[in-house]
Amino acid sequence: MNIFDILGPVMVGPSSSHTAGAARIGYITRKLLGSRPVKAQIGLYGSFAATGRGHGTDRALVAGLLGMKPDDMRIPESFSVAEEMGLEFEIYNARLKDAHPNTALLHVTGEDGRNLEVQASSLGGGRIMLDQLDGITVNCTGSCPTLIIRNEDSPGQVAEVTSILSRKGVNIGTLQLYRDKRGGDAVMVIETDQPVWQETIQYLEGLAGIQKVTYIGGEEG
Repeated sequence: MNIFDILGPVMVGPSSSHTAGAARIGYITRKLLGSRPVKAQIGLYGSFAATGRGHGTDRALVAGLLGMKPDDMRIPESFSVAEEMGLEFEIYNARLKDAHPNTALLHVTGEDGRNLEVQASSLGGGRIMLDQLDGITVNCTGSCPTLIIRNEDSPGQVAEVTSILSRKGVNIGTLQLYRDKRGGDAVMVIETDQPVWQETIQYLEGLAGIQKVTYIGGEEG
């Protein structure tokens, strides 16, 4: 246990799970989208739905989408900031199955027209878990550099990706594999010890059988 575990994160309160964690979910979602969000549908589930508005969960999620981190003093005013910055949003109670009690489901659209769906949960102490991206299970925290690679389930795909990362001097911390069926769509979730440069990401995107590469750059996004 370190001092952070005892004292908790530097944040705007009142709750590390309902406020700081929610802000981080919104912030990571913005980073994953890759552009300024202009529309957002924000679903609150479980405790987020029951007590989230009193804890400022809704405002924290919007604040994160606006690029605010958990210690940003503007979080309580995020709704008015969103109006100024041109972010339209709707907040509703989501109906999910077997989700963590502190879960948010975000459908966001960027100014470049890109759409993204993120399901994430707040674990306490400002920590979060990204559960799904665009309906695909990922189960990663986003606290370290992470590649989420959607690919065809074919022989050699994993070996080719890991070989490229090795040649680029990127050490793999964890590697998770998911697929919907044999020979169907598959997902690699790769947490690394070093940042992954844009040149490497673009190279991976050009490989045969790779459908999409999403990168999370760690604590600072």
